Amino acid sequence: MVVNNVGKDIPQEYADQFGIYEGELAHISEYKEASRQTKPTKPNDEKLLKSIREAIQKTGLKDGMTISFHHHFREGDYVMNMVLEEIAKMGIKDISIAPSSIANVHEPLIDHIKNGVVTNVTSSGLRDKVGAAISEGIMENPVVIRSHGGRARAIAAGDIHIDVAFLGVPSADEYGNANGTKGKATCGSLGYAMIDAKYADQVVAITDTLADYPNTPISIPQTDVDYVVEVDKIGDPEGIAKGATRFTKDPKELIIAENAAKVITNSPYFKQGFSFQTGTGGSALAVSRYIREQMIEDGITASFALGGITNAMVDLLKEGLVEKIIDVQDFDHPSAISLDENDNHYEIDANMYASPLSKGAVINKLDTAVLSALEVDTNFNVNVITGSDGVLRGASGGHSDTSAACNMSLVISPLVRGRIPTFVDEVNTVVTPGDSVDVIVTEVGIAINPNRQDLIEHFKDLDVPQFTIQELKDQAYSIVGQPDPIEYGDKTVALIEYRDGTLIDAVKNV
Repeated sequence: MVVNNVGKDIPQEYADQFGIYEGELAHISEYKEASRQTKPTKPNDEKLLKSIREAIQKTGLKDGMTISFHHHFREGDYVMNMVLEEIAKMGIKDISIAPSSIANVHEPLIDHIKNGVVTNVTSSGLRDKVGAAISEGIMENPVVIRSHGGRARAIAAGDIHIDVAFLGVPSADEYGNANGTKGKATCGSLGYAMIDAKYADQVVAITDTLADYPNTPISIPQTDVDYVVEVDKIGDPEGIAKGATRFTKDPKELIIAENAAKVITNSPYFKQGFSFQTGTGGSALAVSRYIREQMIEDGITASFALGGITNAMVDLLKEGLVEKIIDVQDFDHPSAISLDENDNHYEIDANMYASPLSKGAVINKLDTAVLSALEVDTNFNVNVITGSDGVLRGASGGHSDTSAACNMSLVISPLVRGRIPTFVDEVNTVVTPGDSVDVIVTEVGIAINPNRQDLIEHFKDLDVPQFTIQELKDQAYSIVGQPDPIEYGDKTVALIEYRDGTLIDAVKNV
């Protein structure tokens, strides 16, 4: 075992392979961008194929290759299941998959793992039964969990080499020009798919709306697409917002949101032209409403809002309170419509959003970001990937990316959930290191990271109770008691990459 910078044990074989986390900027250095094999399309070549099976045959997909998907349809995605089912029928084995995230709807993946069709997985997240099955140890090789920025970095740097990207797109023409704002099943931004299209050796655009040439606007250009397949349905747009965007009436969540809004609006960053990212949960959406009230009262506007976009952000844009929206993913239908109709609503890829090795990620220009947590420990380390039982059930997302890059990161969380403390001595799994976390916000008050003495001084008269992180943990334990340690096995089932490609934690089977 090798101990990394946050005190986590990393098995030697994986430490040798990936390196270990040594600090936020320890491994941010020049790199040689990945190259890809490109097959030119000649003047009379046809890209439009009759089926997914024909596309698999045309790409020459074979045992041992790597394929990718995107998760813009979230719980409404049909493409990944369709493609893997066809691969299995064709007898292809030992496939590595690199989807930007995995949802509950991808439960059929479990059988493909058991049958040897899929033998390696890298993703931002694992949900529900898929996460539980992998936590039980059904895979020989550990899953690699990467942040959104970390995945973009890994693809651009060649750590993830994609042989074939199968990308569900709401509309495409016969030559491959695709977007997410036109068609029968719109999802809005294709920010995570765009990075795959740019670097994969071959790209198959799968659509249920075949548009006339040229299909505009162009999110993924014909120069990045090898084949086009039309199917009956690529997904259910209703599944995009499932479980993600909900306005809360819960008193505890509203208090958390109000406390977070007080921190933001009384911070040194809340001024004309500030920028922010708030997320999609109940408390996070309420934060946006409270900030809106203060913006109107103070007569200020935000230069831009970033991240996964919701209708709450779109409303601020329409009101003129936010000047521009920078969009890597949409979490509801109104956001997709806004991207199509509003000239101040911009689509970007994951590299521009959050890659630590890009020539300038947008998160580097963020003033503040509001993030969630499953657990926070007394060193401010945050877990968003494993539950209190140690089972993989969450997603790294852009958590470690935005926390590291913005001027002031807020992690909002209730003191306890049910009978489980959110604040603990040591989190089960570190996804975001404590050095990246500036302010913790709960229903009882806030805790400011001692590393941020400037904020401690600035907020000394803030009308919100302030505690040390140790005091928040003690309060949580006083309510529900100290949690029993989780009994792990000896098998490593997941490796948690920090955004720079080094390992910040490793997860054992339960």
